[in-house]
Amino acid sequence: MIKHECGVFGIYDHDDAARLAYFGLYAQQHRGQESAGIVTFDGKAVNEHRGMGLVPDVFSEADLQRLVGRHAVGHVRYSTTGSSSSGNAQPFLANYKGRAIALAHNGNLVNAAQLREDLENEGAIFSTSNDTEVFMHLLVRALRHNDLPGAVKEACYRVQGAYCLLVMADGVMVAVRDPHGFHPLAFGRMNGSPVFASETCAFDLLEAEFVRTVEPGEVVVVEGNSVRSERLIGPMPEKPAQCIFELIYFARPDSYVFDEQVYQCRKKMGWNLAMESAPDVDFVMPFPDSGIYPALGFAQRSGLHYEHAMIRNHYVGRTFIQPSQSMRSFGVRVKINPVREMIEGKRICIIDDSIVRGTTMMTRVKKLRELGAKEVHIRISSPPVMSPCHYGIDFSSRGELIAAQHSLEEIQRKLDVDSLHYLSIEGLMGSVSKPQHYCMACFTGEYPVPCEECGDKFKLEGSCGSR
Repeated sequence: MIKHECGVFGIYDHDDAARLAYFGLYAQQHRGQESAGIVTFDGKAVNEHRGMGLVPDVFSEADLQRLVGRHAVGHVRYSTTGSSSSGNAQPFLANYKGRAIALAHNGNLVNAAQLREDLENEGAIFSTSNDTEVFMHLLVRALRHNDLPGAVKEACYRVQGAYCLLVMADGVMVAVRDPHGFHPLAFGRMNGSPVFASETCAFDLLEAEFVRTVEPGEVVVVEGNSVRSERLIGPMPEKPAQCIFELIYFARPDSYVFDEQVYQCRKKMGWNLAMESAPDVDFVMPFPDSGIYPALGFAQRSGLHYEHAMIRNHYVGRTFIQPSQSMRSFGVRVKINPVREMIEGKRICIIDDSIVRGTTMMTRVKKLRELGAKEVHIRISSPPVMSPCHYGIDFSSRGELIAAQHSLEEIQRKLDVDSLHYLSIEGLMGSVSKPQHYCMACFTGEYPVPCEECGDKFKLEGSCGSR
């Protein structure tokens, strides 16, 4: 199972800022289920509420009523740097010379450990183990001789890696996307109020207008009645390196990401997959929910029957899963269950978006075999994941990746399937409109931003006491 990164939301100058931020985060719950938080500004002071768990568990009606203010930034988190703890929940809030600064971050800074060491050598004190606090220290130092937008740009000049940021202070909101544009950030309007979100599905829930994508390397500054666009300082890459896994897995299918409609991209991946390798089977079935959309394209192109012979339990939260391996396997079975009568004696083709560690797939195939499946074939709508991601996906070790350790034939035997085929890189690139604009490092090992210190999400734990 792939773990998500984070989701951010911001709204400027609206009577119901906190409540709209709540719903904006609710729509993006899939991007982070460990913690949630909202910070508002009422013209004089900031108000905050953060906690561990899902959005509706963190915020009560009373909490929202206490979040007074016409400006708000919010965050849902899955940890990619730092442990899962309340101290690491965002938005991160700091006070500097009487100014309250709120910061929400989606991404992963690949030079965070070195920056933190440099800052500590200068006397900085850290209270969390996430890379967002590193950025906040850089921001505060830059505020000594800059306004907020200038300080944000100066801080960004020192960091490397993936970041989408929302920064709020003194009634100014700044939205930033890193020069490579690894992860998405959208700009919209709701009854004239500027809004930002990681995904446009948040705008759909609020009935806000999606205006455009925040471009790689762009800084959008909202202040009073003004919305202006600036650029980050320093050299820019020749082309973006957008995370292809946003389209394969992360983003909601109803979102518009990287100027692509996610649903259509996933169907096209399935279509191209069927062109490469369509087996002779009785029917095609997805592993819900991520396999549904490529399975639709696969069935349409191949002409094979499409069935839902696996049913997902939508009421199982992440907190259900226990840490032991035996309980993790039990959790896989609780989350999804076959329709027994559909399986026995049938030749089945399973469609899924990816195989990372292989544990989940093994458990599900074993269940199909126990129920009497005659043949089990697997088709994956992405290439084999061969290399760790340093930019916000939680598979940071090559040793965790089944495709990095085993050949295709070995994986097929380990999974106990009759055939296995991954979508080719060419087939994947044929599913998007600008294939040259995507980061493919997890498939190719070619990293747009080098990372010498990566590989451990807990690299900033140290002795800060937040673990």
